[in-house]
Amino acid sequence: MFLFLSKVLDLFLAPLTWALLLLLLGRVRRLRPAVSRALSVAGLGVLYAFSSEGVATALTRAVEAGARDTSRPDVTYDAVIVLGGALDPSATERTGQPEYNAAVERVLRGFELLREDRARQVLLSGGSLDPSPEAVVEADVLSRQLQAWGIPAERIVTEGRSRNTRENAVESARIVQERGWRTLLLVTSAAHMPRAAGCFAAVGLHPDTLPVDARTPSERAGRSSWLPRAGFLNQSTDALRELAGRAVYRLRGWTAP
Repeated sequence: MFLFLSKVLDLFLAPLTWALLLLLLGRVRRLRPAVSRALSVAGLGVLYAFSSEGVATALTRAVEAGARDTSRPDVTYDAVIVLGGALDPSATERTGQPEYNAAVERVLRGFELLREDRARQVLLSGGSLDPSPEAVVEADVLSRQLQAWGIPAERIVTEGRSRNTRENAVESARIVQERGWRTLLLVTSAAHMPRAAGCFAAVGLHPDTLPVDARTPSERAGRSSWLPRAGFLNQSTDALRELAGRAVYRLRGWTAP
C-alpha cells in the first residue's frame, strides 16, 4: 500500500501536474472571467518557474546540501554498499542488455572502488517494483555487469528484495550482520544520500558515505538562463520528490540523525 501511495504522491508533487490542474480549472465556465484568467496565469507561472535554471538549481542545491563525503582513502572497507536506482528496468527488459539512467555513477564508482582494492566486497542492494516472476531484478543485472568488467563473483553480494530506501537499509543490515562486516562505505547519489544515510542509521548502521552523481553547478557557472527548459523542469521535479520523501520517512520514523 505504501508503494502505491508513494506513486500517487509522486504524481501530485510534479509541477507539471500543478500547472495542468490550474490551467484546467481556468477553463471552468462557471468561474468569473477574472478568476479564470488568474488561474491560467498561475498555471503558466508555475510551469515557467520550475522550468527555469535558477529554481531548478536552488532546489537541487537544497537536496544535495546534506551530502558529505566521509570516505577514508587509507581504509580498505569490508564492503561498499551500492544502492539501486541506476537501472532502467523497462528498457533493460526490452533490449536484454543493461540500460542505465542518470544515476549510473553509483555503479561506476562501486566498480572503481573494487578495482582499486579500496573494498574487499560489494553489496548491490536493489530489487524490483514489478511483482511478476520475470521482472528484472536490478541487483542481479548489476552483478552480471561487474563480472563482465572483470570483478570476480566471490567479491559480489546481491540483495534483490528491497523496493525502496527503507528496505535497502533493512536488508543490508541483515546481510552485514550475517557476514560480520565492520567497515562499510555507502555509495548513492548526492541528492539521495541524506535520506539513505538516515535510513541506515535507523537500523543501526553508520557507514562512511560517498555521494556521487552530483547535479549542483559550481558557483563559477555564471548567470542562470532565463529560458525555460524541459530538463530544468525534470530536475525541479526530482528535487521536490526527494524533499517530500524525506518528510514522509521522518514521519514514519524510518530515518535517524
